[in-house]
Amino acid sequence: MTKSGYWLPVLAAGAGAIVVAVLGASMTDLGPWYHELNKPDWQPPDWAFGPAWTVIFALAALSAATAWKDAPDEASREWVIGLFALNGFLNVLWSALFFRLHRPDWALVEVGFLWLSILLPMIIFSRYSKTASLLLVPYLAWVAFAALLNFEVVKLNGYWGTF
Repeated sequence: MTKSGYWLPVLAAGAGAIVVAVLGASMTDLGPWYHELNKPDWQPPDWAFGPAWTVIFALAALSAATAWKDAPDEASREWVIGLFALNGFLNVLWSALFFRLHRPDWALVEVGFLWLSILLPMIIFSRYSKTASLLLVPYLAWVAFAALLNFEVVKLNGYWGTF
């Protein structure tokens, strides 16, 4: 692979991660509604989420570039793009549901799909790039933790509506 052929997926994956991060951050409003929620004692401080997501998005971008580079054919590279696009959409959607629409109950349902959108590429990528698959482990673990936190917020505050 030429140097330009190597850097293109790295730059594209990095740009994609930045777009998802910016969109997700734009949906995240830590205003009065959020501060009035009852949260579990074990929730990390608010300042910890930014650095955690930065590391996770950097690893996910590296995973995408690695999977692209190691993909055996064009169809596999298209799957890499599609899987990360789906994951990015679900990531932003969770923020919109929880923070913008103030619907932790809907976000709790959606977070299962977000988690699966990380697991699926891990399974697919493991066939041709163990590294790309393993780079997603922290993301999968963080979303599992976020799902548990989301569950506790719903439990502590009651359901805001019906599913």
